Amino acid sequence: MIQFAIASTLIVVVICAFLFLPLWSGGRRTASAGERQAANVDVLRDQLADLERDRREGTLAAADFAVARQELQRRLLDEVDSAAGEAATAPEGGPSRKMAIALLLLLPVTALLLYALLGKPEALDPARTAPPPAQAPMTQEQIEGMVARLATRMESNPDDMQGWLMLARSYKSLGRYDDAVQAFAKAEKVINDEPDLLASYAETIAMARGEGLAGKPRQLVERALKIDATHAHSLFLAGAAAMQANDAKNGIAYWEALLPQVEAGTELDQMLRAGIEKMKQAK
Repeated sequence: MIQFAIASTLIVVVICAFLFLPLWSGGRRTASAGERQAANVDVLRDQLADLERDRREGTLAAADFAVARQELQRRLLDEVDSAAGEAATAPEGGPSRKMAIALLLLLPVTALLLYALLGKPEALDPARTAPPPAQAPMTQEQIEGMVARLATRMESNPDDMQGWLMLARSYKSLGRYDDAVQAFAKAEKVINDEPDLLASYAETIAMARGEGLAGKPRQLVERALKIDATHAHSLFLAGAAAMQANDAKNGIAYWEALLPQVEAGTELDQMLRAGIEKMKQAK
């Protein structure tokens, strides 16, 4: 993965920067501290010279001169001792810079070695990470063979309601509507409380008969709407059933209730609006 390699490189560079810069500049910070202390010593010496001049000129009493000189001498000794202590404990610039260079070289190498040992280097190879070739789609004969095996299994498991529903949907998708109706009928115990199943059952019966939604299909749809008055599939079928029965009032009501659930401008939206307009004209 190129993205992974770029991200890893950026992370290593940032870490190196955080470690490298402080070590590289360590020697310069020590030198700056020494220069500051030397300047302080020079200032104290200048103040001592001023005191000597004031005493000679008579502007400073001898007692005051003695006290002031003693204080300056104490501060001068403290500054010299502090400089000596920092010089003894401060790391030299050379070793810090050597350490910085060593880290700059070793950190990326170490990261690569660890990834080689603990990670998955093959993931960086596009040839190895290419998706597997897509499987060939199932043929019609294979699908029908699977459905036939399911039907055989249901003969020995007649109480498997979910199996009957699966078989009914499979028959419906294959256009075997009569077989689908029979499979749905085996599962009516679980269909009666599910709007989705009721609507699908009603639609399958209508397709099998070729006579529209009159009779049992319309009864199934009305049952579905009693359970869920906003069920889209049932509203569509109910409107179609009402239109077939010349019941324009209910047909308009069903499809107008469905319109808010349909994306504006789609083919279904246009078909519903045209049907509503046609039913209004027929009233």
